Amino acid sequence: MTVPSTRDRATATITGVDADPDARDRRLLLLSVWASAAFAVISSVWGVLSGSSMIVFDGLSSFISIGLSVLAVLALRASRRGADDRYPWGREVWEPVTVVVKAIALAALCVYAVVEGVADLLAGGSEVATGWALAYAVVATAAGIVVTVLMRRGGRSDLVRAEAAEWFGDTLLSVGVLVGFGVAVALVAAGRPDLAAYVDPAMVVVVSLLFLRVPARLIGGGMREILAMAPPAETRTELEAAVEAVREQFGLAESFLRASKVGGRVDVEVEFVVGEDSAVRTVTDGDVVRAALHERLAALGHERSVVVAFTADRRWAL
Repeated sequence: MTVPSTRDRATATITGVDADPDARDRRLLLLSVWASAAFAVISSVWGVLSGSSMIVFDGLSSFISIGLSVLAVLALRASRRGADDRYPWGREVWEPVTVVVKAIALAALCVYAVVEGVADLLAGGSEVATGWALAYAVVATAAGIVVTVLMRRGGRSDLVRAEAAEWFGDTLLSVGVLVGFGVAVALVAAGRPDLAAYVDPAMVVVVSLLFLRVPARLIGGGMREILAMAPPAETRTELEAAVEAVREQFGLAESFLRASKVGGRVDVEVEFVVGEDSAVRTVTDGDVVRAALHERLAALGHERSVVVAFTADRRWAL
């Protein structure tokens, strides 16, 4: 006996100021756009005036982030338009696609910066106004902390989480840059400007290599969703617990769960094996089981697509 597949949309609510979590996500993404724009302008001007390749690199990454953050806003709007004839399962796949595109662009910038930094090191370093560079590092670190906290507190979608991860990585690197320029100031004060000249290009290389971990992680997570692989372990555990609770409640012999996560949507397919002692005998009984399962899944807060099937022969569930 197979119950027809259905789509069940669960709407998560965020208590507090915002009744619409999607609206809050859009505001957070726009915050990222404006913050990136401010960083782009300030970093570019400050970098040119101080002669720091590290600060110019920060400015270039901010310029790229502007376009990619706008793309993230558009992707969020597209993914929330729901299913139709062209997208029968919904448009949530645009979220991981956007995350992967963003991560690839950032990775390409990091590789370019490494090449340029190595070239500067081989050329004998670069002269930098260390006092101005140190002041920039202080401002960048403080601003990065503020934006990171705001992004990590209220985001619901994967796009906002990706933005928050990028800002967190930027902030950690700003701390490293602050330490590096502090060393450069100390070297100049100690009468070794020749050694201080190597600090800026060395930081470009080190920071770029370290920052590559952020886009690499985002690409890995995004590709898992695009390829419809299994959801994260935490999500899988929650789903398994919900399915097992329903199986025990209705005395079903076995349950088989298949699941994947695409953007903000979790796709769930459950096959229940009906035994002699099971409470399921009719289609109506199956609908009762379905309702109980949907209620438990709704409590998890995921937007979801759910298929529930029943069989008396376990080979059809494998």
